[in-house]
Amino acid sequence: MCGIVCYIGNKNCAPILIQGLKKLEYRGYDSAGIAYINKDNKLKAIKKRGKILNLESILPKDIYANIGIAHTRWATHGEPSDVNAHPHFDCTGEIAVVHNGIVENFRVLRDYLKKKGHSIVSDTDTEIIAHLIEENYNGDLLEATRLALNIVEGTYGIAVISSREPDKIIIARNGSPLAIANNNDGIYAASDASAIVGHSDTIYYLKDREICLMTGGDIYISTLDNIPVTPAFEKIEYDISQIEKSGFDHFMLKEIYEQPDVIKNTIRGRIDIENGDVRLNGLKDYREWFRNVSRIVFIACGTSWHASLIAEYLIEKLAGIPVEVEYSSEFRYRNPIIDENTAVFVVTQSGETADTLAALKEAKKKGAKVFGICNVVGSTIPRETDAGIYVHAGLEIGVASTKAFTAQVVGALLVAVYLGRMKNLSSEDGKWILKELIEIPEKVETILKKKDDIKSIIENYKDCKNFLYLGRGLNFPIALEGALKMKEISYIHAEGYPAAEMKHGPIALIDENMPVVFLVTKDSIYEKVLNNIEEVKARKGKVIAIATIGDENIKKIADHVIFIPDTADILMPILTVIPLQIMAYYAAILNGCDVDQPRNLAKSVTVE
Repeated sequence: MCGIVCYIGNKNCAPILIQGLKKLEYRGYDSAGIAYINKDNKLKAIKKRGKILNLESILPKDIYANIGIAHTRWATHGEPSDVNAHPHFDCTGEIAVVHNGIVENFRVLRDYLKKKGHSIVSDTDTEIIAHLIEENYNGDLLEATRLALNIVEGTYGIAVISSREPDKIIIARNGSPLAIANNNDGIYAASDASAIVGHSDTIYYLKDREICLMTGGDIYISTLDNIPVTPAFEKIEYDISQIEKSGFDHFMLKEIYEQPDVIKNTIRGRIDIENGDVRLNGLKDYREWFRNVSRIVFIACGTSWHASLIAEYLIEKLAGIPVEVEYSSEFRYRNPIIDENTAVFVVTQSGETADTLAALKEAKKKGAKVFGICNVVGSTIPRETDAGIYVHAGLEIGVASTKAFTAQVVGALLVAVYLGRMKNLSSEDGKWILKELIEIPEKVETILKKKDDIKSIIENYKDCKNFLYLGRGLNFPIALEGALKMKEISYIHAEGYPAAEMKHGPIALIDENMPVVFLVTKDSIYEKVLNNIEEVKARKGKVIAIATIGDENIKKIADHVIFIPDTADILMPILTVIPLQIMAYYAAILNGCDVDQPRNLAKSVTVE
């Protein structure tokens, strides 16, 4: 996985490429490199292990070229190193390739190419593509790339330049995003619109098995079967302010603080208070079909899987429809039972998650109607689903998802009310839920004001090696999500469990060195969670409680309490997750971790 940036035009490509890579560094940061063709039509390249600053520090100051491609890497094949960094080259050094994805048959192709006399110098699958283009080259770089890619199995977004044809960039896509934009200064391409914002306000996303020739002033697109394509450019949905920190130290903190506005954006125009209902225009063509749905399957990965668990609780409670939640990575490797009355929802922030896309295709193959809950407009998964909703969280750059998770939970609630009103949810109950939802952004703001108090609490535990997160009902998925955030960015081992399950194993870990985070809000199982806390205290565990404001009992038994406002039980996960996000953030800061770009992780997981 990685970020790709390309430029051809009348300006110097070097600053454009470096600026673009910096905007994409959240997609991969093990190594970085650029390749360009200089005024003497020579192909030059510089690449370096580590972050983009490492590359920038060794770039010659006098680079001037009108054409170039660049890449920031998240390693799949081959450890991070200068040699394994992109771009990769053919035997002559006259063809350069950058690549996002995985060449699944690269071992077979590598053996074939070695027998043909090619010298393979890296451990990557990407280098194979450069040699395949060389093997098929007969004076036409576009045709050679097309022929090479028809041999490749797997996923890719690639960009190719060659000193043999110094006025061309070839890009192609299969399962890994690439987008094109242009202005009077030239043509830009990137694996994410964030690298193009500021250069153009319209964009075209290549579709699978499309290949594009970019020259000084023209774009020509066709399929890999050589069928011409007329691109339909669309408006870029966010502005440059969304890719800046706006005074915050980190993107993650900025995105945590954006959540009140994100919730407003997710519900804007969708709430019908008068009738206690919601309007979901993305699903309206299927409204009557949903009346006969007998079962729903949610499919997702990581944080989106946790949001899907909450969706299971909400839909079963409000609509009375059985719901199952599946990991995307496991769904297509079993034999899921799908019938004509089963609705499948895929949940994804990026809209490009490879496992979720593969599961989507498997569900459709089995005849399911597939719906999406997604954040990124124009991404692959919304285009592949039958219908769905966008959550409108805006661009999320921090690798550990915060605001997109909250938006997904709110989106799931809207779907639950939408389905519930078709079933047994009364207008009055719907009206009450939606009125409570409208008040949630202000309540999130009150929690954000406690960030210094939360920091003070976590200072006591920054050196701990393990955390346990416990919750019941709707707060169990939040326990999972809180634990995930802690281990993602602070590298502290953390696990989430249903509170009652603690005594079936995890209680063996409890001692005076084990902090246990309890989600103990005033709901129908409040007293049971208090009993679980007593079990931890009896074993000298340290308790950090997330509790409802005004709860006097919890102050008597917990070591630390973070109070949050009261709301309807079904909305409580939107509030309980906020202090857990802040806890993880400060644990990472206090341990000197890279909050926005944690090791071994990337934002958009476009490989299986």
